[in-house]
Amino acid sequence: MQTIFGSAIQLTATGSASSSGTYAVSVSNPNPGSSSSSSVNLQVTGSPQASSCSGMSLGQGATLNGFVPFPADSLWNRDISNDPVDSNSTAIINFIGGTIGMHADFGAGQFQSSTIGIPYLIVGSQQQPVTVNFTAYGSESDPGPMPIPVTAPIEGYPNPGTGDRHVLVLDNSNCFLYELFGSAVSGNSWNAASAAVWDLLSNEQRPYTWTSADAAGLPIFPGLARYDEVAAGKINHALRFTLQNSRAAIVPPASHWAANSSNALAAPMGMRMRLKASFNVSAYSPANQVILNALKKYGMIMADNGSNMFLSGSPDDRWDNNDLHVLGQVQASDFEVLQMTPLYTQNTLPTGASPQISSFAASSTSVSAATPVTLSWQVNGASYIIVSPQVGAVRSTSVVVTPAQTATYTLYATNAFGRTMSTITVQ
Repeated sequence: MQTIFGSAIQLTATGSASSSGTYAVSVSNPNPGSSSSSSVNLQVTGSPQASSCSGMSLGQGATLNGFVPFPADSLWNRDISNDPVDSNSTAIINFIGGTIGMHADFGAGQFQSSTIGIPYLIVGSQQQPVTVNFTAYGSESDPGPMPIPVTAPIEGYPNPGTGDRHVLVLDNSNCFLYELFGSAVSGNSWNAASAAVWDLLSNEQRPYTWTSADAAGLPIFPGLARYDEVAAGKINHALRFTLQNSRAAIVPPASHWAANSSNALAAPMGMRMRLKASFNVSAYSPANQVILNALKKYGMIMADNGSNMFLSGSPDDRWDNNDLHVLGQVQASDFEVLQMTPLYTQNTLPTGASPQISSFAASSTSVSAATPVTLSWQVNGASYIIVSPQVGAVRSTSVVVTPAQTATYTLYATNAFGRTMSTITVQ
């Protein structure tokens, strides 16, 4: 690696990595004293999509600058305009209520002293990881730490009340999405009923029967209608919506159900509906046409129990609430249910092997306080990996930590069939 001395406080180094991963970077001064700085982790992805991810703007409700979460073949991003219709489509629509109008559950300003929609925040490498404490579904949650500032907006801010209290944060430096449900700030950490980490560069599948920050075990953010997309003239993904009744079944990519009905016509979590190709959008505003055309090309995915035909989006003072209200003219009968294959119930859920951790080791298990220690591992069959505490979600096979005191580190390896853990203590 070539290093250029810029000043007493700046060095510029250039080099190349043979593979993607997280690399520990430190500065050594051989004279005097052979001293070395503490390490910082440099993420090398080698992915054009990761480069696009780093281009997301920072801030609440910030633009993604064209970045689309998850790969092009993700079920969120796939063009379903020609997919077959389910044989029970008409009956399911009638069960919902064919004349029920679609409702944009997002907008500008406030309703009953709370903002309208589910907010999100984009952070960068400057955001330090924060502890998350679980109050309900910890066994099905991804552990922290997570780069979620305690100032992040909670759904319904500034008076979130007793609702779902979702918190959504994207990190443009590592391209992970972090989502909390039932959130509340506790000092310098978060309390949450559940939490999920999503790798924005892969098609992650949560373990079957596990929830996420959403009842369907799905990510919330990729299903939101956002103003920056509508202003750009195109939504390139499916949207999220709710229905009043659901049954104990799932359609991928959903992993979890929250059944409140035994009726065979009640929707399974993950059910996708598509606006009929014959529906004439020309009478609607340009902004609403963007939403309606997305519902024709990508559809909308049932993600939670709630009011019928409520479409999810993020709050933004640039929305025209009167214009969004016109979407109520679009009725459930203007949609069709796509073929639900595969459809999983308790008796037909896929089975398979949880990840296998071949090794989890530390470069040293006894060090002076604040001495850098490299944790390394070999894992097979994992969709994503988390190291806790201090680290969080990673894509690499090693990471550098600097324990200030004796610490036990846990490696969590997760895939669609479960989670495997391994621990190591550094004295």
